[in-house]
Order: sequence, then structure tokens, then C-alpha cells
Amino acid sequence: MEVSMRRAIMFLLCAAATHTPAQISLPSVEPKSSVADGTVADQPSLRREGYIGDKACESCHEEKVRSFHSTAHFLTSRMPNQGSILGKFTPDGNLLKTSNPDLFFRMDAKGSDFFQTAVEGIPPYTTSRTEKFGLVIGSGNKGQTYLYWKGDELLQLPVSYWTEVGWVNSPGYRDGVANFERPIIPRCLECHATYSEALPPPPNRYRPAGVVVGITCEKCHGPGESHVQHYRSKSAASANSAILNPAHFSRGRQMDLCAWCHAGHGTALQPWFSYEPGEQLDKYIDLPHPDPDAPIDVHGSQLELLRKSHCFESSAMTCITCHDVHAPQHNLAEFSQRCLGCHSVRSCGVFPKRGQEIASNCIDCHMPLQETNLIVFDLNGKKVRPRVRNHWIKVYSFPAEQK
Repeated sequence: MEVSMRRAIMFLLCAAATHTPAQISLPSVEPKSSVADGTVADQPSLRREGYIGDKACESCHEEKVRSFHSTAHFLTSRMPNQGSILGKFTPDGNLLKTSNPDLFFRMDAKGSDFFQTAVEGIPPYTTSRTEKFGLVIGSGNKGQTYLYWKGDELLQLPVSYWTEVGWVNSPGYRDGVANFERPIIPRCLECHATYSEALPPPPNRYRPAGVVVGITCEKCHGPGESHVQHYRSKSAASANSAILNPAHFSRGRQMDLCAWCHAGHGTALQPWFSYEPGEQLDKYIDLPHPDPDAPIDVHGSQLELLRKSHCFESSAMTCITCHDVHAPQHNLAEFSQRCLGCHSVRSCGVFPKRGQEIASNCIDCHMPLQETNLIVFDLNGKKVRPRVRNHWIKVYSFPAEQK
């Protein structure tokens, strides 16, 4: 557990939390900030050399881009608006009460802006602190957390949202305490955004207009400017398309691309955001393999778990053997068809009892949902742990009634 805790790439927990009491404060002034859809072409201040944004891709790949823009990858960070924030801002659902009877949080919408306020004390003797939503982190499939700008410093807000619960204390935050001081380090944004332009220390300083939200096309395909110029020129028939296609990478480089954000936190060997798809990841980030017998948490360490699987060891499979990153995937029957490409239904130990019905769901038995110990909400005196899909493919033991 200690090893996996150290290695997990988990945005909500990758920065140390400290506490300062709630205090009277005006809302922070948020500098003009990033782009909602990863488009940088029309904003010269956001241009990185060779990067042009998803709108340029859409001109030729409209259907694929539209599908990709509904995936959890693309939606993993967004600008705050009524559509991107899941929680309610109306009086019937905008409060989070805590275990401290003298402290509650209130979520407010004012025009196009959104705020969290911590109110502490007994009326009329209360103090409050209000901060403005600056970034939304998380697709919302399971939940979201929220960040705010303090000048050019980026910090986490104390209230998050969990789909099954509603407003909750942000993971790792003590119930009954108003903590606005958790800094957001570059590794968090490296896996929850396409790019952020870091400034000199402290490590949570960024140029607000230099954050490109969401995982966009160029995160995995590399800079697209040359590719677009190539196909707009008369030489478009040449074999070199001037774009990276991960499907053509070697197995090792395909796994590196996914390991970039699905194999733990790691230690930087080069500046964050300097890795490019197709390169050897261990030259940029040190991701030491866990000891063979060390427990690995189900969240954020999918690569280590997959590598322990006999399916992985005995085949040439990679992540994209099962995952289509350009489309949302929630249908377990479709995933199960990947399994049946190698395995016979009749070879399953439960086939004699359940028959052909098991063909529609290999996943829940061989890759079960399990609680993570890395995302823990402190809510009403209870620890709430989400369940995450285990990527160690194997035969698991279940209670008799589940078989």
C-alpha cells in the first residue's frame, strides 16, 4: 500500500494539503484565463511552436473530433460554466454542511461566475472566505474537483462534487475545516490538461492564459501545424503525413504514451510537459516499477496492473487493443468481445452454471470494480471511497451468491 500510495497519479491528492482557518476575504481576481476547448489557433498568446488546436483537426476529421470531445479524456478539465459544473447553485442544493456545526460551505452563481464560500461562526458573528471557480477538473463520470486562481498561483477549492453523493469535502480534506491552501503542482496539470506554462517557484505558479484545458488531439498526436500545411499543399500525396499516429508506434512506445498519465506520479527527469508521444518515457519521468508483491491501488496505476496480467504477458496487447480513445466507452458487452477474440466462452469456469449469458460481461468478473484508497472523502463522519475498474485481468474470488 505504501508503494502504490507513493506512485499513484491522482490529481486530487498529488499536492500536499495544509490548513488555514477561514477568514474574511474578497473573491480572488482571476486573470483572463485559458481556452475551453483546447483551441489555440486564434489566440497567439497561447501558441506553442507547431501546436494549432482541435479546430484545425476538425476541418478534416469532424466526426472523429466530435466523438472525441465527448470522452472523459477531453472533458478531464474545462473552464467553469453552467454546463461544466455538475453541482447545484440553487437554494435547494447549494450548501455543504460539515461535522463542525459552526462551519458550512455555500456555492453561488453570479452571472457567468461561480463561487465557493466558507462561512464560520454563529450568526450574527460569522466570518467568511469566498473564492471563484477557475478550473473544473474531472469529466464528471465519477466526480469533479475545482481550482481557483490566487494571482498566478493555482490552488484547490475545499468542496468537490461526487456524482453519487453531491457536494463533498475535497478528497483528503478534513471534514469541518475550511482549507483553501492546497497547491496544484505541474504533474497534476500534465495529466489533466494539454499544456500549462509554469512560472518560477513556488511550483503552483502558472501563466493563467497559458493553460490549455482538456486532453486534446495534439496531446497524443503531437503538434499538428506541419500536418495541416502538408495536406493543404500540393504534396499531400506523399507518404509522410507529418503527424504522429500512436497506432503505428511500437508496443513499448504505445505503452509509454498511456503510462505518461496511467502509471503513477513519477519523478521528473526533464521539465514537465516536455515529453512528446513516440519518445521513450523513462528519459522524461522516472516511474519505478513496484515490488512484485507490493499492493497496487486500482486508481492511477492501470499500467502496472495490466502488466501483471497473463493476457498482457502472453500476447502483444496494448491499451488500444481494448480502448478506442476517440469515443466514449461504457458498454461492457463491447469490451467483452475483445476478450472473446482470444478466449472461448466455454473455457470459463462458470460456463457450466450460467451458460452463454456470460459472453456479454467478462469484465465485471475478471476486471472488477474495487474501492480505491487514494481518493477518500470525509463525509458525515464516514470515509467514502469510490470504486474503480481493476486492470489486473485474472480470475477473482467472489462470494458464492455473486457467482
